[in-house]
Parts: sequence; structure tokens; C-alpha cells
Amino acid sequence: MQKKVVTIGEILWDVFPEGAKAGGSSMNVALNLHKQGIDCGFISAVGNDDNGTALLAFLSDNDFSTNLIQTAAELPTSTVVVRLDENNHATYTITQPVAWDDIKLTKQSTDAVKDADALVYCSLTCRDERSRQTIFALLENAKTKIFDINLRAPFFEKELIAHLLKKADILKINEDEIAWVKETFGLTGNGDEQILKQLSAAFDIETICLTLGDKGACVLKDGKLYQHAGYKVQVIDTVGAGDAFLATFIACHLQGYPIETSLDNACKVGAFVTSQAGANPDYNRKIYHMALNQSV
Repeated sequence: MQKKVVTIGEILWDVFPEGAKAGGSSMNVALNLHKQGIDCGFISAVGNDDNGTALLAFLSDNDFSTNLIQTAAELPTSTVVVRLDENNHATYTITQPVAWDDIKLTKQSTDAVKDADALVYCSLTCRDERSRQTIFALLENAKTKIFDINLRAPFFEKELIAHLLKKADILKINEDEIAWVKETFGLTGNGDEQILKQLSAAFDIETICLTLGDKGACVLKDGKLYQHAGYKVQVIDTVGAGDAFLATFIACHLQGYPIETSLDNACKVGAFVTSQAGANPDYNRKIYHMALNQSV
């Protein structure tokens, strides 16, 4: 039976010096899940403007349903200015308020989450009280709760992150975010394994995925650490790489792959995305399955 996942969060235009590309971490995860054969719904909001119309058209062109995306009449569609450093690593300037700050709780979205195998959520979408309360309510109806921590300064604080961590069954976090979590919550471990075990115990999280940039990634599952050195590619930009990693891990995990295989596949697809421009490079299921069977 085909697995079902719902994501909730940002949909936006990533504005690069050379032009805009469709993005937003939550949309990226949803679109990657869809490309990998998962029945995925995406809860978000766009403005009643040309940018919103273009984003909905982008999703439709990718055969992705927009039926859970709301229109916020009084707020603009989100845009984010992306800057790349000398190593092509991205930083973001995120405007506020935007349409996805006002995602409303609806019967349609609640029913979609109840029917799904998992709900994917992140901290950035919780920066506004309106979307935050919607996410809190939907978490109460989710079978498996997957937290993409997605820390974006200044849009997070300790109490909120603690609440979201306590809800998580699966957590995805990167090396910068784990450093903040370690300091903020007083974790004392030396090395990734000790820190992840302390984090798992503190918040009762079954599975934690830690991405380490060009050093690969690791997964803590039921107290055992699985490590992967990653794949070396020519980096065009890092936008969306973590989202592709997470989507691939989710797709494999829900379909019963061993952790080692899920981690390897996630590293491969994440590396593929860094070798392309923007968060959502074109790839169909044939290309995806090729990536799962050979080094990128």
C-alpha cells in the first residue's frame, strides 16, 4: 500500500542573484516525497498575488496537488533573498509577515493528517502565533511526527523548540543546529554519538538524523548510531539539500528499508541536489532510482 505523508510549512520564492526559484523547506520536502512515489499532501498558504499564482502553477506543473494550500488575502506570498558564500553555502533573509504565517486549521487539513502515516513540521512556520496553533493542533492527530528543526534566526526560542522536540518521533537536525541545541539545553556529551543519545533521552525521540554537510550524516535509532561519510560532488549550491535528504530518508523508512540503506539513499539524493542549481532540480523516478543504485 502506498504510504501517505503530509507536510506543513513554507512555500516561497528563493531569490538568487540570477533569478527566483520555487522553494521553502516544507514545500521542498513535499515535492521530493512526491517525486519518490509517496502520496504527499502539503499544507501552506500563498498570497492573492502573481507570486502565489506562479507557485501554484509550479506545483501543478510537477503533478503535485495544491488542494491543501490556502490563500491569505491580506498577506503577500513569501520571498526569501538567498546569498551564497565562497563555498556556495546559503544564508537567507526571510521577510515577515507573509501568507504562510497565517495557515488556518481546517477540517480538510485535519482529515488529511489523520489519514496520513506521518506529519512533517518545522520550527520556522511556528514564528507566528496563527500558524503555530494550527501546527500544535495537527500534531495531536498525527500518527508519526517528523520534526525538521530548521532553525532560522531570529525566528526561534528555547521554549518553542523544547515543545516541538517533545512532540517528535523523528528529528532531522544539522551541525549548526545541534551546536545550538547542545548549548541551549545543557547537553554535556563529547562527540555526536553522546550528544544525540542525550538529546534522544531528554526529549524521548526515537530516531535522530544529523546532517554534517560535506562530512556526510549519521542516524541514531533506538540507541544505535549509524554513520555515513557522504558522497563527494561538485557543489553548485546547498539550497534544499537537507530537505532532499530528509524526504529520501522518510520515503525509505516508511517503506521498511534498513536504517543503513535509508541513510545511504538519503546521502546520495542530498548530494545530487547540491550538484544542481536551486532546491528543486528536475528529476523523475527513473533518475531517483538510478541515484539509489549508484554513486552520484
